[in-house]
This record gives sequence, C-alpha cells and structure tokens, in this order.
Amino acid sequence: LLPYLLMFCYSFWSVSASQNIVHAWTLDNYRELLRVDVYRQTLFRSMWIAARVMIFSLLLGYPLAYYLVFHAGKRKDLFYQLVIIPLWVSYLVRAYAWKTILGSDGVLNTLLQYVHLTRHPLEFLLYSPFAVVLTLTHIYTPFTFLPVYASLEHIPGSLVEASHDLGASPWQTFWRVIFPLSIPGVLAGATFAFVLSLGDFLAPLLLGGPSGIMISNIVVSLFGAAYNWPLGAAISLCMLVLVVALLFASERLEKRWSFS
Repeated sequence: LLPYLLMFCYSFWSVSASQNIVHAWTLDNYRELLRVDVYRQTLFRSMWIAARVMIFSLLLGYPLAYYLVFHAGKRKDLFYQLVIIPLWVSYLVRAYAWKTILGSDGVLNTLLQYVHLTRHPLEFLLYSPFAVVLTLTHIYTPFTFLPVYASLEHIPGSLVEASHDLGASPWQTFWRVIFPLSIPGVLAGATFAFVLSLGDFLAPLLLGGPSGIMISNIVVSLFGAAYNWPLGAAISLCMLVLVVALLFASERLEKRWSFS
C-alpha cells in the first residue's frame, strides 16, 4: 500500500528547474498529460496494441485449449507441455528471437527473398507496431490458454453428451453449452493478455521503433533520464486506475455470466 500512496503523492508534486522535487500540491502533471499530444497518442496506441494482443491471443489460445480438452486424447499431456515450455524461456530471449526472425537480414525476410516472393526486405516487419503485436501475442498466448483450458476442463462431460443425445449438432453444442460455460476462462485470459501487454516496455523497446513505443516506455524514461518523477507517477496512476477498472469490470461480468 505504501508504494501506491507514494505514487499518489508524487503525482501531485512537481520538479523545479534545478531538478528538485517540489512538495507543493498541483494538478499540472495531469493537465500536461491531457494537453501534450504525445502522451495521449501513446496511451491510445498502447491500448490499441494491448487490445489486438488480447484478441489474437484468444484466437490462438481458445482453439488450442478446446482441441486439447476434447480431441487430443492421450496426446493431451504432451501438447500441454509444449504450450507451457515457452514460459520456461526468458522473456528477453524470446523477444530477441523475434528480433532475429523479423530483421532485414532475418530468417523471414531471407526466406521470402529466397522463394522470390519479395525482391527487397520487408521493412515493416521490424521496428513497427506489427512487430510488437506479434511478439506480445507469442509471449502472452499461454496466459490466455491456461484459464480457458481450466474452464473447459471443468465442463461436465455429461452436459456435452446430453446435448448430443437431444439432437444438437457439434456446432450447436459448442455455442449453446461449451462456449457459455467457458466464458469465465475467456474473461480471465483476456484480462491477463490486455493488462500484461499494456504494461510491457521491453518488447516495444527492442522491436517497436518510434512508431511502436508504448506508454510504459515513456514512464521508464520519465523515471530515468528525464528525471520527472511526478509526471511519471501521474501517468502510472492513470494506468493503474485503468487496470483496476478493467479488473473490476471483468469480475462483474464473470459473476453476472455465472449467475445467468
């Protein structure tokens, strides 16, 4: 609780011309956050990147979890371990791996030129929002897979069998029985992916370039070289409020869905 209290206090202080913290209460940091375009644009870009990572992670994680639970059979444990193995590898190693793959002389560009699909390296693959979204999707897909997998695992097989016995097609069984019961896992996975992506700073730093910088990179610079802790605290507090609101909304939706 104390760190959050300190962050709250710092957000209302300011920095003097001599780089000293002025312990006088002011709203200038929040005014600057709303007034300066780069802060607003970077915040919206960060939310858009996090939203895309959330969507793509669910599009990858949900079908994979569904296959493991209902169709993998004896290979379930093997496939489960294959999904979890990336979590054993350092985040930094995985980010650098994507940098190697997407670079101008990387694996992907070399392959595309070798098969004559492109004549020149595709510049948009690296140092762009595309690279950030792709890397974060790879990193955080296991975090969406796990809660979805847990939700699907807890669905009683008798409900699925009853649906089939009543003449429902596999597609109807999925949409009317399986998917509604897996919503708590979907909400948990979506929240994980969005919140973790929103606060990420390493992937944008390594692969984002000027167009892929996220709000966390600005916060790091404000607490570092810029030495503007009050403004950094104000931005951090706004992000914290946003994350708490998302967690609260996710919890309310999960309870309402479970009740219904």
